[in-house]
Amino acid sequence: MAKPSSTMKDKTLNGLGNLIRLLPTGTVFMYQFLNPILTNNGHCTIINKYLSDILIALCGFSCGCYCFTDSYTNNDGATRYGIATMKGFWPMSSSVDTSSYKIGVGDFVHAFFTIVVFGVVTILDRNTVDCFFPAFESTQKMLIMVLPPAVGAISSGVLMVSPNKRHGIGYPPTSQDN
Repeated sequence: MAKPSSTMKDKTLNGLGNLIRLLPTGTVFMYQFLNPILTNNGHCTIINKYLSDILIALCGFSCGCYCFTDSYTNNDGATRYGIATMKGFWPMSSSVDTSSYKIGVGDFVHAFFTIVVFGVVTILDRNTVDCFFPAFESTQKMLIMVLPPAVGAISSGVLMVSPNKRHGIGYPPTSQDN
């Protein structure tokens, strides 16, 4: 009887770990660091809006691309990082068969949800809301409060059903993954 609860606990913790890995922390940190500067603390001019748009687009693109990075341990025990492609892994290693690292539908699903979750992070930021939507009414602000838990629940559900097998930059494979 303890076995099913242990399995459910493991799935829940694994799903939470996948959700945490969904957003690259360096990209989110860069966004959180540069956003107050580029939005002028929410008091935007047209230039600030363009600069903030560029920052959001670059960070969103970075989050999406991160879903296609992976790592493996070669025969010498060194961890190698690269990008999954339609043919396998780039850069290639002659000593390890990397054909199993091909891009799949799950990679695109994870990239989509990564970008959506990053989008939620951007609309949770007070400076971004004040810059792009300065006339938000209290009922519209309620949407901002409801949207993150809804997106988080949907993303968590998708990640529990379809966990990401990739080990992107910063998350090397463990001994049980090899």
